[in-house]
Amino acid sequence: MIVLALVGVLVLTVGGCVCVVWASRGGPGWVRAVAAVTLGVGKLVRGSGRSRQSSGSDISALGGSDSGPGSGSDSN
Repeated sequence: MIVLALVGVLVLTVGGCVCVVWASRGGPGWVRAVAAVTLGVGKLVRGSGRSRQSSGSDISALGGSDSGPGSGSDSN
């Protein structure tokens, strides 16, 4: 049953992506509507991922230093 649900989500995702590409090339109105919904859902999913990530533990809040080689701060 779970496999069926995952296949359904995969089909909807691929179909939404096809509609986004088709709408960017000037498809019919229903394709543009499906593309708009797909892009909106994508924004919601990205936004919820960010809020979940930011609510996690932060190294700087724990007193750790963030000055390692991958921290993004250049001291040239």
